Amino acid sequence: MTKIGLLSDTHGHWDDRLAAFFESCDEIWHAGDIGDLEVADIMASFKPFKAVHGNIDDHKLRLVYPKIQQFLCEGVDVFMTHIGGVPDRYEHTVYPIIESHPPKLFICGHSHILKVMFDKKMNFLYMNPGAAGIHGFHKFRTALRFTIDGSDIKDLEVLEIPRRNPKIQIQK
Repeated sequence: MTKIGLLSDTHGHWDDRLAAFFESCDEIWHAGDIGDLEVADIMASFKPFKAVHGNIDDHKLRLVYPKIQQFLCEGVDVFMTHIGGVPDRYEHTVYPIIESHPPKLFICGHSHILKVMFDKKMNFLYMNPGAAGIHGFHKFRTALRFTIDGSDIKDLEVLEIPRRNPKIQIQK
């Protein structure tokens, strides 16, 4: 059993509320737009860390973190990228890959909109954790945590931090 903390679009911002939410996690995954290497290093020193670079990430981050990560976590085939699109409108460079080798879990960021849904057409779980940073149009800073147990993805929780009010809300 592996507990995952998932976030995206930190844009160079990290705070202790994210660390507290991820404290019980075994790994942290970041779906791009990290913002700077210092923030990536903080996350990587906190927990085992997997990430992809995003469109705002500079050459230093791009040297360390790829555009796409495909990996196995327990019995779950994971595909993670920053600009992935949404079900029925996947990004044109990503679609041929996921069509020919569909993962069990597809993760992307970029939109700053939290969305988790099962894509019936592609037969996989789609996750976009929204945006954990303070830059952008989103009203809530969001992150996810969930458990992978063999081939099961379960126990999804959402962290919401209002951008103007520091009160944290966790939804199960």
